[in-house]
Amino acid sequence: MKLIKANQSHLEIIDDLARQIWPVAYKDILSTEQLSYMLDTFYAKEALSEQMKNNHIFYLVQNENDKYVGFVSYEINCSPNKTKIHKIYVLPETQGKGVGKLLFEKVKEEALKEKQQVIYLNVNKYNKAQQFYAKLGFKTVKEEVIDIGLGYVMDDYVMEVKII
Repeated sequence: MKLIKANQSHLEIIDDLARQIWPVAYKDILSTEQLSYMLDTFYAKEALSEQMKNNHIFYLVQNENDKYVGFVSYEINCSPNKTKIHKIYVLPETQGKGVGKLLFEKVKEEALKEKQQVIYLNVNKYNKAQQFYAKLGFKTVKEEVIDIGLGYVMDDYVMEVKII
């Protein structure tokens, strides 16, 4: 597997991956309408471009056949000495094969270079990915409900792992 630091030329790839992954990951959690709204709001090329301009760093993973199979976005010092993983997704057929762990390890490596102490993320309270994060050492530290517009909310846990 190969990690590639994404740039503006990769926006369509990230959007395409999200549109393959989200319907599977969230089919039992979000309505079709909310799913579409969130994809259109957070993964449109303009939104992804803006995120990159606002210090979100993206990495893509390619498998041995050069197929893109996942991505991560993170932000160093999102809060003091803390790196936030904003997005971490892998294609359903690659789950359990080390792709997510590879992405997390890359974020950890980059966070340590910047002397960060903690990596944190938000995860939907009903998302099975919580188990994956727990295996990586993440602990739930609080609950958070975030209004994302049009009457939709993200009902999340905030999880974090100390890396120093």
